[in-house]
Amino acid sequence: MDIILKYFPNLTAEQKKQFEMLNGLYREWNEKINIISRKDIDNLYEHHVLHSLAIAKAIQFVPGTTILDVGTGGGFPGIPLAILNPQSKFHLIDSIGKKIKVVQAIIEGIGLKNATSQQIRSNELKTKYDFVVSRAVSEFPKFYEDTYKRIKEGVKNPLPNGILYLKGGDLEKELEQFESAYVYDVRQFYSEDFFAEKRLVYCPI
Repeated sequence: MDIILKYFPNLTAEQKKQFEMLNGLYREWNEKINIISRKDIDNLYEHHVLHSLAIAKAIQFVPGTTILDVGTGGGFPGIPLAILNPQSKFHLIDSIGKKIKVVQAIIEGIGLKNATSQQIRSNELKTKYDFVVSRAVSEFPKFYEDTYKRIKEGVKNPLPNGILYLKGGDLEKELEQFESAYVYDVRQFYSEDFFAEKRLVYCPI
């Protein structure tokens, strides 16, 4: 938890409580349904929570912003971002039911009022959102093709509506057809070695 406060020192008491509760809840659920590798659960805050919050270093969502987390898995990046942005609305989706079961339990367990979850694929949704977020569920061109229709046009945030995609490694080939995409090096936000090869892709729609 200290690593969260290192980079986000201005949390409210409620936000601190919610972030603290994640440790016990994820450990409890991970015993039943393995959504975070057993050897990685001790790195929950650095590898999963803080990594998710890299998006918050690139953009501070204005109140009322709607965000879709596609392929949320165990609730990342959606749950940490929802804690940090209580005035924005998050919808977390995954095609795998047992993952959504855990996500919903975490949402309820920490009393998160601005997040919902659903077992569904993005191309089955009818609603449109200001932003789509995700942690690398596929190559970027495929992810873009699967999700761009779920984003409504507009600008009410510091960045125009679009995709915020956390991914590692060299993305040059994946992004060669996306001239408007911008890549943040996550190491510009965090100093830990884990983030050395981590990237955040922003692609406006």
